[in-house]
Amino acid sequence: MTRLFISIGSNVDREEMFHKAYDALQRSFSAVTPSSVYESAPVGFSGDDFFNAVISCNTDAPLEEVLAILDAIEASLGRERNGERYGPRNIDLDLLTFGDAVVDRPGVHLPRAEILKYAFVLRPLSELAPDELHPVTRRTYREIWSAFNDATQILSPVEFSWANSDVRSNVNVR
Repeated sequence: MTRLFISIGSNVDREEMFHKAYDALQRSFSAVTPSSVYESAPVGFSGDDFFNAVISCNTDAPLEEVLAILDAIEASLGRERNGERYGPRNIDLDLLTFGDAVVDRPGVHLPRAEILKYAFVLRPLSELAPDELHPVTRRTYREIWSAFNDATQILSPVEFSWANSDVRSNVNVR
């Protein structure tokens, strides 16, 4: 069984997209656990604010199958890949880690560099797995978050109830 961390983001129909993506992830993986939800400004373009969270889950599927599942979920929710890297997203599911795997090949980079770069990824990841080690830095996510120092990246906690779950978004930030 491999533990996965998946970032989820949306700035179009945010609540609806989060509920639908969460339902699809529950159908595809086991032990699906969401972080709190945070709102943040878009990076790299002007537009509506994003909802962001991280999902922890388990799978016996190989890496390529996991990536195909995430692509299929995005496609089923209307995600169109038009080559534009930065822009509005109805749903964005990014595989952050695949166990302790370190992969660097065209189209697949694990762990994702965004973990160390963006508060909207690192904060919810450190909430879900504070004592787990980043596969490359070998520091805990709690340590990495505590040392994160980018005052320009503002996160606002969001009151959010995950669909089909008793989990409510925690509004406590560091």
